[in-house]
Amino acid sequence: MAGRQIEMLDRRGYVLEFDSDFAGTGDGPGGLDTTQWLPHYLPQWSGREASRARYSIADGLLTLRIDADQPPWSPEYDGTVRVSNLQTGVRSGPVGSGSGQHPFRGDLLVREAQEDELLYTPRYGLIELRARASSDPHSMVALWLIGVESAPEQSAEICVMEIFGSEVHPQGALVGMGVHPFNDPAIVDDFEKVTMAGDATDVHVYSAEWSPRGVRFYIDDALVRETTQSPGYPMQLMLDIFHVPPAGDAAGAGHYPKEFQVDWVRGYAPRS
Repeated sequence: MAGRQIEMLDRRGYVLEFDSDFAGTGDGPGGLDTTQWLPHYLPQWSGREASRARYSIADGLLTLRIDADQPPWSPEYDGTVRVSNLQTGVRSGPVGSGSGQHPFRGDLLVREAQEDELLYTPRYGLIELRARASSDPHSMVALWLIGVESAPEQSAEICVMEIFGSEVHPQGALVGMGVHPFNDPAIVDDFEKVTMAGDATDVHVYSAEWSPRGVRFYIDDALVRETTQSPGYPMQLMLDIFHVPPAGDAAGAGHYPKEFQVDWVRGYAPRS
């Protein structure tokens, strides 16, 4: 019996509106284009200095990095987690309030107020990246979208891809894809780890086609899963590497730096 035909991504219905090729010609540190990216991770819950990304840009390649001397971004709220993250927006309420993006736990309070900076916050479209995952067993790399949160319920997440190094093998890997509700009552959690053939530390393209009907997820332009859940409000991009060193065993963390290499990130709007 013939196998099911693989459905392939068709970009003809979209127009490119966000093209981050990491050419190194931006006005930010290391040539980062600060009209596209903020080099901090959820700074409202910690502070800009504590959440500052470590990275380099060379030969059209972004390398997000965790160094051996890099401290946790928020010991108060996230323990020993280290992260280097670029994001396309930020906002918060005043210090001491609970108003801020990505409420990953219930007791978060703003530690450093953030002025609104909304660089790229699409509502529907096609989001994708071309990148190499890390095989470090204590690290995870990801591209995801979170609600800008003009209202607290606009807080869902679309995970374009997340890959734990412990789930990377020479012949394949598990790739997390789907949606999480957080405080959005209209969204039901719909997330899956998709088995990808081939070496995830090689270059692959990961895409999410987001419409009012749902989100369709692709690896190397081949459809691998879909959901009918769809946040209906502006969202921002989050591009990052996370690292959690093993408890009480610094030597067990392996070699540094931990790296996530990205060729490009692109966002397309639906053609009108």
